[in-house]
Amino acid sequence: MVETIIDDIIRREGNFINHPNDRGGPTKYGITAKTLGGWLHLGRLATSEEVAVLTEAEAREIYRHQYIVEPGFDAITHPALQALLVDSGVHSDPRTAVHWLQTALSVVADGVIGPKTLAAIAATDQNKLYRKVLAARVRHLGRLITNDPKQSVFAAGWMNRMAEFVEGTV
Repeated sequence: MVETIIDDIIRREGNFINHPNDRGGPTKYGITAKTLGGWLHLGRLATSEEVAVLTEAEAREIYRHQYIVEPGFDAITHPALQALLVDSGVHSDPRTAVHWLQTALSVVADGVIGPKTLAAIAATDQNKLYRKVLAARVRHLGRLITNDPKQSVFAAGWMNRMAEFVEGTV
């Protein structure tokens, strides 16, 4: 399942992009200059050139470690919910995705998946939980565009991405 999630993210994110309105700066496979700089322990953002030469294998390792294992998404057993959380973490930061999850569960939203969050997940209708997290993400994207109209250039792509989760094709 994890490899399929990563395959889908790489498909959605595409190859090297350096769009002037992208607040993440240059990206490749969805890996930003900030993420790559941290991964490589550079003490700075990666340069556009360093991002451009990122290999798919390295991007996959970054996704596995920083976007699945580190935030605790590997403990999510509902496949669609896990895919949504990982993709949300890639797009908006893993702690934000955990916050949406915890808010939907009505537990303390500290951005960390621990025993209380896992117990709440186990005791909840996970299909309903999935819909609540997806709704939080859609609202977030709407606020991004409203608060920064330059982001509207990405609206169609973001909505296509959300449609995959609504349709259940993920």
